[in-house]
Amino acid sequence: MNATEPRRRRWWPRSVRARAALAAALTAAVVLAGIGWWVHEEVYDESMATAHEQAAAHLAVLVHQVEDGSIPSRRSAAPYEVVATGRSGAVASGGGMDAFDTAARHVLPAPSDPTALALAEGLNDDAGWGYAYRPLRIPDRSDYDHGGGDAPYLAGRTCTVLYLDVRAADLGRGKAAALGVAADATLRVHVLVLPDAAEKTAAATDGTLLRAGLLGLVLIAGVAYVTVRIALRPVEAIRTLTASVDAKDPRERVTVPASGHEIAALATTINTTLQRLDTAAAQQRRFVADAAHELRSPLTTLLTSLEVALAYPERTDWPATATTAARQTRRLQALAEDLLLLARLDTRAPEAGAGTVDLSALASRLTEQYPLDDRPLTLTCDSTAAVYVRGDLDEFERLLRNLLDNAVRHAGNRIEVTVGGEGDRAVLTVRDDGPGVPPEEAERVFERFVRLDDARSRDEGGAGLGLAIARDLAQRHGGTLTLAPTTPGACFELNLPAAPAPTQE
Repeated sequence: MNATEPRRRRWWPRSVRARAALAAALTAAVVLAGIGWWVHEEVYDESMATAHEQAAAHLAVLVHQVEDGSIPSRRSAAPYEVVATGRSGAVASGGGMDAFDTAARHVLPAPSDPTALALAEGLNDDAGWGYAYRPLRIPDRSDYDHGGGDAPYLAGRTCTVLYLDVRAADLGRGKAAALGVAADATLRVHVLVLPDAAEKTAAATDGTLLRAGLLGLVLIAGVAYVTVRIALRPVEAIRTLTASVDAKDPRERVTVPASGHEIAALATTINTTLQRLDTAAAQQRRFVADAAHELRSPLTTLLTSLEVALAYPERTDWPATATTAARQTRRLQALAEDLLLLARLDTRAPEAGAGTVDLSALASRLTEQYPLDDRPLTLTCDSTAAVYVRGDLDEFERLLRNLLDNAVRHAGNRIEVTVGGEGDRAVLTVRDDGPGVPPEEAERVFERFVRLDDARSRDEGGAGLGLAIARDLAQRHGGTLTLAPTTPGACFELNLPAAPAPTQE
């Protein structure tokens, strides 16, 4: 593992397929857990609502029995207790409430008890026939004898209790006597709503949801794994083919899928990258061959002259030999400097001495100082005002000198340099009255080691690097160098971003 790469968690898989499957499963687990919680709450609430309705129906039956003067049976589907004022024991109980000692005090409060008065505060009346309900804790008394069986365990539990009061005076003395209460007593019928059935239903639903959720997670993870695996097959093919590409001969190309999705865009990008690599490798091979060819010519001349002088020292014109050696050495030095400059420009190194340069002053100085070596040429500079650009002074001087060298090499009688501003751009042109450049060769002249006039000697024509260096320097400073269409002669146009004067910055 790379020293700079953060340590991966051991539980987190490396494979993209496994990661996608795990992420899909985790996401599905969160979603399914939320859905399961919602379903659990809904099932429980619906079950409790059903139990409440059943308890209300049972309460209605018990109330009718009490109004008929009948004591309800102890066998009941829902726990209940009938209590009355002026009576310590319960009038009737069943469904599990009869597990308390029936001879002892009743479990649930009677209407006249203080507990009953507190219970009556804030009651909720049903819209149907007026019963009330509220939560109530069943006391855990020592006389409670559950005894097992199917009856629910009630002592100590808090349950919703439905209740309705019945006045014995409305029943008549005979029915009141049959119930064992005084004629002026008030009876209260209690029915408990137990959550047992709702809890069992919710638990059963939870189990079903859990099994279905686990199966769903496995299916989702499997589908995600297989889907990603199928989707990544073109990527694996691209990786395999790209791994076989040789940097020295990158002519292989990957197959672009016809689907047009992201993989096709990736394949297109890789093919474009391979094409650039192929082009760069071809340019590098051509550059090395051209550089070796250019270096071999002065070296051969230098070596030949020295070998002849050493072989025939008494007949050698040593001053002429030394002059030839010095000339060829200067050619080698200039070529080496050009090659080093191109290498530095290719690395896109940052500018070392960037500042504000007056392009007009620089062009005027170079045209005045340029050595014409007694050639019948007129070199002029037309600049009416200062034109400032940002960049390195030495690099701008090298750029303009290369343009002047090219113009002097091809001009017949006149070379004209103009400098001016066009909006936020600075424009410099170098025009000569030479034979010009064919339109189809307008871009080729900026390639390295290109000389359109193959008939001229290498000593006079140079190595074909001047215009290439000039364009690279222009692009380095955010500008362009182009060959403007004109006749006769050639006109090179340098376009750069203008900069404010130093006093205005």
